[in-house]
Amino acid sequence: MPHISLAAEKIGILFGFPISNSLLTTWLVMGILALFSLLATRNLSLVPSPIQSVAELVVGGLYSFFSGVAGKSHIRLFFPLIASLFLFIIIANWFGLLPGVGTVGFFRHEEFVPILRGATADLNTTLALAVTAVVAIQYFGFKTVGSHYTMRFVNLKNPISFFLGILEIISEVSKIVSFAFRLFGNIFAGEVLLTVIAFLVPFIVPLPFLMLEIFVGFIQALVFSMLTAVFLNVAVSHGGGESHG
Repeated sequence: MPHISLAAEKIGILFGFPISNSLLTTWLVMGILALFSLLATRNLSLVPSPIQSVAELVVGGLYSFFSGVAGKSHIRLFFPLIASLFLFIIIANWFGLLPGVGTVGFFRHEEFVPILRGATADLNTTLALAVTAVVAIQYFGFKTVGSHYTMRFVNLKNPISFFLGILEIISEVSKIVSFAFRLFGNIFAGEVLLTVIAFLVPFIVPLPFLMLEIFVGFIQALVFSMLTAVFLNVAVSHGGGESHG
């Protein structure tokens, strides 16, 4: 049976910091997105090049979709964050399905260590994404509503309001856990499934499972970014309602 590790494996050290295979994959995904952005925008014109057309199609489609989720009044404020989350997660999810990711590596102490590992198959990555999303929700809540936003969490008007504030704090913290473990669990389980199926039946049979994981990767990116958009809209709406109360 192939070796399956829940935690990302260390493949080296850079300036005294340990580098894991999932971190290396994260850097590659960031490089892909940065290179695509550079190529799509360096020669903008009214008659777009093929790569500019693809970029406009992707950005325009995402903008239209998330406008209906986050609300047209705040989409300009939220869109850069939501689109960045979606694009990073979907590329990271699909990158982990490429041949060689998780299968090309070296042996250390008789244990196989892959050079690359799916970025979102590492809980550290999904936890960082979750913290970023939840912190951004609070930031935009304070930025849009102002000091009244604190009334959502700290309200001393009466015992019921105080108790509801505590529940709101617990709810925000639980979002981090929910975001991180949902994405990690689905992607890691899918990669384990593909690894086991490919080991037992290497030809033809894994293809339907690969197609399924491509779909799951898209859905998980969509769910993560869509929930972030919904929570952002709730944060500014909830606080706005209180500020006018």
